[in-house]
Amino acid sequence: MPCCEALTHKHSLDLKEKHFSLGELIRLAESEKVPFSTIAIAEAMAKEDKSRQEVLADALSQFSHNLRALEIGITSGKSFLLGSVGSDLVNGEALPILNDRFLNRAVVYTLGTEVGNHEIGLRPCAGTGDSCPYTGLLRALREENIGEDKLAVMAALILKIGSYFRAGKQTTGCNMEGYGAGSAITAAVLTELSGGSPSQVAKAIVLALSPTIAVPCTPRVMVSGLCATHIGAAILVGNLAARLVLHSKIPVDVDVDVMLAMAARVHVEAAPVITRINLDYMQPYFKKNSVVESFVDQKVRDQEAAAVRKVEEKARQEVRGFAAASRPLTRCLGDVVVGGSSLAVGSPSNMSRICHALISGKISRIDIELTTDLFVRRAINIPSMLMAAILGAKTDDITTYKSILNSPELKNIVVCITEVKEPEVQRIRITASERSAFLDARNRGGGRVHIVTAEPSMEEATSAAAKMDIHISDT
Repeated sequence: MPCCEALTHKHSLDLKEKHFSLGELIRLAESEKVPFSTIAIAEAMAKEDKSRQEVLADALSQFSHNLRALEIGITSGKSFLLGSVGSDLVNGEALPILNDRFLNRAVVYTLGTEVGNHEIGLRPCAGTGDSCPYTGLLRALREENIGEDKLAVMAALILKIGSYFRAGKQTTGCNMEGYGAGSAITAAVLTELSGGSPSQVAKAIVLALSPTIAVPCTPRVMVSGLCATHIGAAILVGNLAARLVLHSKIPVDVDVDVMLAMAARVHVEAAPVITRINLDYMQPYFKKNSVVESFVDQKVRDQEAAAVRKVEEKARQEVRGFAAASRPLTRCLGDVVVGGSSLAVGSPSNMSRICHALISGKISRIDIELTTDLFVRRAINIPSMLMAAILGAKTDDITTYKSILNSPELKNIVVCITEVKEPEVQRIRITASERSAFLDARNRGGGRVHIVTAEPSMEEATSAAAKMDIHISDT
């Protein structure tokens, strides 16, 4: 296995001059049969004209302030948002988050680092949020006695991957910071430490990033308590991703560069919308400083206090609406949906069942229109829609689901599937010899359908849905 010095010499010009994507570096590590961290260190040696020892010493030293903040966070520190959660958990019995000793410490130290951040600040990467899981993870690893050289290697790995998030983050949002970057880097570190290959590191990063896409700040880190589950979850999600890759044959097809680029793009475009909604609901709960508040006119402070009550009543009205629209507790769950998604499969399939109930005669043509996110998932929803449209089959009919595309009933029917850009749209027209039918509907989770228009009539469509116990959404 080549060492860092050998790799630096072998790829000197490329490592020094080129800007490699994360995926390209991982593939280079795979081709050289070395851990990803080795390539990351070799690149730093070439670009910065430093020895391996200098790179590792500098990498680890970048965390010295943050490790000091962590220590404050688990001893005397008190955060204006998280209170004394660090020392609360350290002083509790057996660190009461998880039964796993290492993960327990990593989570608690991550939270402690955030407390320390509010005492003496942190050195940011993409933001101070991802510095929390990075630092908590390193402190927990040090207590595992992996050795200072290995610890420094992991620090270098963290900083290399973190550099991509630092450059990719352009606006507020935890998906490119504490939660997203923290999850990805935890996954990478734990995968490599357990002997995973560079390609497994890439897969673990992809899996870890997936649940963090478009997650906002909480918002702008001004609401008590909420940040703790973002940064703490980074350790847990990263560990889950690493274990899935290391101990199962789970298929992960998405390229790591595609996942990272998408996370950054979603971050930029979704953040303004998500943050605006966050602010509508959360701003009344923003933490305030009494001295600063004394500089603000009393009328403004009174208006803000009243805003809390307005938000809570508005939210209560909205949630009462959920209660009014819900089914009885003992019939809350819908029918089984084969194909993997009640949204992508269940709702369009139930729409097709309703349409089937309205036709008569021999079917000659089926026209299906699906909004983009349903259209791209046509491999799983079209079989279910066709079995519902042709046979009236329910969403739990796994035998028909697996056979419908090769069925004799389908051979003489023209099927046309098109994409529409309007969100939530799902439409179906079944042309039959005696009576045809059409439904223009909107997609709803849980297999529910919102009908906009229907032919021959709305009354017949809603009556058919009721007979089949298909939940029709009013909105």
